[in-house]
Amino acid sequence: MLSFSTCWNSGRLKDGHRLLHKIAALGFEYAELGHGIRLPLTEGIQKAHAEGVIKISGLHNFCPLPVEITRAAPDCYQYSSHRPTERDRALKLTLQTIDFAARLEAKYVVLHLGHVVMPRITRELAALAEAGQYLSRGYVKKKVAAVKQREKRAPLYLDRVKTCLTPIVEHAEKQGILLGIESRQNYEEIPSEREMIQLLDDLDSPNVGYWHDFGHVQTKHNVGWLDHAEWLQKISPRLIGCHLHDCGWPDRDHLTPFTGGIDYDQLLPLLPRDCWLTWEMSPRRSRDEILTSLAQWKDRYGV
Repeated sequence: MLSFSTCWNSGRLKDGHRLLHKIAALGFEYAELGHGIRLPLTEGIQKAHAEGVIKISGLHNFCPLPVEITRAAPDCYQYSSHRPTERDRALKLTLQTIDFAARLEAKYVVLHLGHVVMPRITRELAALAEAGQYLSRGYVKKKVAAVKQREKRAPLYLDRVKTCLTPIVEHAEKQGILLGIESRQNYEEIPSEREMIQLLDDLDSPNVGYWHDFGHVQTKHNVGWLDHAEWLQKISPRLIGCHLHDCGWPDRDHLTPFTGGIDYDQLLPLLPRDCWLTWEMSPRRSRDEILTSLAQWKDRYGV
């Protein structure tokens, strides 16, 4: 099922009704409300929904943005924070997002969970790869050091995340909303692939599953953290949906499909038949670029 994220145009429009009209005009039946939806946009969004301009597939936490945040910032408050007040704010905003999703008859909410406090390593590895030092001695040394550091520090942050998620999952179950825990791009972010499987097992809820971000996972593939196809095949039974975008070597993501290095012919057959495919395009992508890519997609895959 194809959907299209408002992250493409929410930053440059002031009218939520017009925002959804523009997505419907691209040829999409569904829209995902991204993490850049400011509160003033919600009136027009609700009006467009009531008029049947477009259906809302899901929301990306936090939606709408908290009033004190003026631009897209899905990590502005984190469940992993050492500050109890921040964790509480993240929890309350997520419950509000779930309620908003229910009012819009949406199916899911996508979650970011936080990060382990440690030096950021993925961008550093990507820069080394671009400089022709992929898998050099220095490259491997940095990776090994990062793994050791993360393994030592992660349990504390994961415990905080699980504590926050317990009431969130309970509320989602009551409201009939699915929660998609999104794959992350950077190594320090939560969860890692191994943590993802364990976390889903621990939460043990039919309303919680995996959300696969093609660009994020391709970046991890490109810098040597995982094999994209192998991971997707393993996690596919737990999958709710995907953020679909292409990725240029090694970490230039949110490109239109077929303009980067993702092998969709290999990866799409690994997806469950009923999952969401939500196009998540950079605001820099033009309408013509998107329409060209969408025509290629439908010609190639028929959906």
